[in-house]
Amino acid sequence: MRAASFQLLTENFMTVIWILLGLAIMVVIWGVLTYNRLVSLKTQVANGWSQIDVQLKRRYDLIPNLIESTKDYMGYEQETLKQVIEARNSAVKANAGTGMPSQASVAAESALTASLGKFFALSENYPNLKANETVQQLMEELASTENKIGFARQFYNDSATGYNTAVLSFPGNLIAGRYNFQQAELWRVAEAERAAVEAVPKVNLR
Repeated sequence: MRAASFQLLTENFMTVIWILLGLAIMVVIWGVLTYNRLVSLKTQVANGWSQIDVQLKRRYDLIPNLIESTKDYMGYEQETLKQVIEARNSAVKANAGTGMPSQASVAAESALTASLGKFFALSENYPNLKANETVQQLMEELASTENKIGFARQFYNDSATGYNTAVLSFPGNLIAGRYNFQQAELWRVAEAERAAVEAVPKVNLR
């Protein structure tokens, strides 16, 4: 009788052990899958930012040439041209070595976009610019770059939103916190920049 009771107790104990072992394995598998998903989402965010970064650097390269080509035509707008160059230099500095956007870099890029919008609007008052092929080409390239930045920014923000949701949602936030997955900075468009973004692609020099 005692032997049967001991055997039953042993069987129950082993059952509990196997259940606990199975649960532990499931938790480990869930942890690995969640970690890998966070890594994948974070990589997608980084890829989205790299697409923006390529276009930003293209914009940085175009602006000095454009300002140099237009300064003789826009003699009464020297302050505006100066503001564009200063905004461009501030954006370059803010993005230098960051690898990902920060509040400072987003603000600097917003200021640059707004100053470019003002520049494009004022350039419409100078018909002689339309006869300059170099200026025309540079402005068209810059307008195209602004469009590409807008599309890349939308992709980045979508990716960042999905990643941030995964980082903050329970129970995934347990893994995110354990392995220091930080939220990605969204690129929010200020009202001044929104007007500039809408205005720049509409420039027509022909």
